[in-house]
Amino acid sequence: MVLPGSPEPSATLAVPTDDLRQLADHDATPRTLPGRAGPLAALDTGGDGPSGTVLMVAGYTGSKEDFAPLLAPLAADGYRVVAIDQRGQFESPGPDDPAAYTVAELADDLVAVAHLLAGETGVPHLVGHSFGGLVARAAVLADPAVFRSLTLLGSGPARLTGPRVALLEHLGPLLDSGGVPLVQATLEQLAMTDERAQAVPEPTRAFYARRFLGNTAAGLRGMADAMTTEPDRVAELAATGVPVLVAHGEADDAWSPAEQADMARRLGARHEVVPHAIHSPAVENPPRTLQALEDFWTSL
Repeated sequence: MVLPGSPEPSATLAVPTDDLRQLADHDATPRTLPGRAGPLAALDTGGDGPSGTVLMVAGYTGSKEDFAPLLAPLAADGYRVVAIDQRGQFESPGPDDPAAYTVAELADDLVAVAHLLAGETGVPHLVGHSFGGLVARAAVLADPAVFRSLTLLGSGPARLTGPRVALLEHLGPLLDSGGVPLVQATLEQLAMTDERAQAVPEPTRAFYARRFLGNTAAGLRGMADAMTTEPDRVAELAATGVPVLVAHGEADDAWSPAEQADMARRLGARHEVVPHAIHSPAVENPPRTLQALEDFWTSL
């Protein structure tokens, strides 16, 4: 989940803020892919993908740009990478009905894209960040044969708990009174009380605002409900036999590191802790996240 002003751990963790994060340079081409409920905006590095094909899906209020720092390095190492905005996120339009944003509905989009990529350059590795991990898991459960592996990046075994849930509970009234613009303005004010948020470069902060305003109100409601009601499906995932990597920041403040470590144990999965990262390792420590992903894929 990517929310401006989200509560952060009290420990002083050195996360670099002198880079452009989601605005990192890459050569990926914007592309539109067919989803079950409409077009999905994507970034596609292209190529034949001799090392493999990768499909990446971001979390709540996130976008394809959350993987921007990984795109060029992965392409240089022979991977064809496609990162998408889920329906109702940023540049992907979405239905006006919150019921269209359940985990199962969103997973149908990933299955459709995976089948398309399998026909182009091969069965993809799937990477889901945060809420995107819950959706990615459901996609694997729906059609395990169309995914080579699954990486759960800063995601958990079941519904989100803890301080971020309290923040989500305020979304409904704000949406009712002022729509997405009021939610964005409120979160922006909250972020200004966080020294770490203030240290993020201005171009990146401007991107965060523009991206958040691209969300549909129905998507914000539906995904929030989905994220806070998801059951534990770890045993079902283990039964698929699809190889899994559980990776997270050392100070993850969404699903706790201990909770994710236990999930990895229950899955019999590879487990990687990304140092100097909180909840978004791909932008907080791209080199170590890249290493964790490629080590996992090559091990298969």
